[in-house]
Amino acid sequence: MQVILFAAVPVLLTILVGYFISRFNRPFDKKTITFIVGTIGTPVLIFYSLIHTSATMESLVLIGGATLLSIICFLSIGFIVLRLAGLSVSAFLPSLSFPNTGNLGLPLSYYAFGEEGLNYAIAIFVVVALSNHTLGQTIAAGRGKWKNVLSNPVIPAVVLGILVFYFQIRVPIWLDNTFEILSGLTIPLMLLMLGTSLASIPVTTFKRSAWLAFLRIGMGMMVGFGLSELFGFTGAARGAFILQCSMPVAIYNYVYSQMYDRAPEDVASFIVVSTVLSVITIPILLSWLAI
Repeated sequence: MQVILFAAVPVLLTILVGYFISRFNRPFDKKTITFIVGTIGTPVLIFYSLIHTSATMESLVLIGGATLLSIICFLSIGFIVLRLAGLSVSAFLPSLSFPNTGNLGLPLSYYAFGEEGLNYAIAIFVVVALSNHTLGQTIAAGRGKWKNVLSNPVIPAVVLGILVFYFQIRVPIWLDNTFEILSGLTIPLMLLMLGTSLASIPVTTFKRSAWLAFLRIGMGMMVGFGLSELFGFTGAARGAFILQCSMPVAIYNYVYSQMYDRAPEDVASFIVVSTVLSVITIPILLSWLAI
């Protein structure tokens, strides 16, 4: 019960703050905050966490490999189910395959499993984010979009973080403290952004969205528990991996569905319903992981 109170409740309450900011039309410059989080905050958080991680390079590589395998599982299961249901693969497969490991998964992993959990969660987030921005966008577009990932600031943050971590390079204290301040902005802003986004996304096809949401989260739990056993994950690595696999739909999938006109209203409903469903499933999952 303590894990649920300490991890889930602060995250959900912060999301609600963002939701009500949007609902009551309070000032919230999404464009500026999206730029800060995407271009500055997230890369700095990744770099700072990598250079201060207590995990070994081998464990980070292992959990990254497991994450790639989980995405393959999600793509395979999602493709089969969508074909059987007669639904559009280009519209719904990215949403089923790429969970919200960023603005929801990172803070939950941090509050539930501490700094160590955040380090593993970031490794998972990097793999999912890069896959989403390349493969996910390609599925939605119906054509290759692989070059777009090269402009993503996450790439140099990962490369520099790994180099500094591997070669044990000392970062000047003044610079390290600056990174700490900037990285500290990221998680709260992510949650507020998620809340404001949910407030502005319409729900149009509840029945379909509901069973797809159960599939996304249920499939995530099943694959998460299965692969964690297969790879022998324990402790914070196991908790962060299963939790990240079980997240609802990432909001970026809505952006791509709008960009390429792939049933954006239906995808939006799917995102909202899966996120609301996660309010129920996350505490249950955390209670299992705390045993």
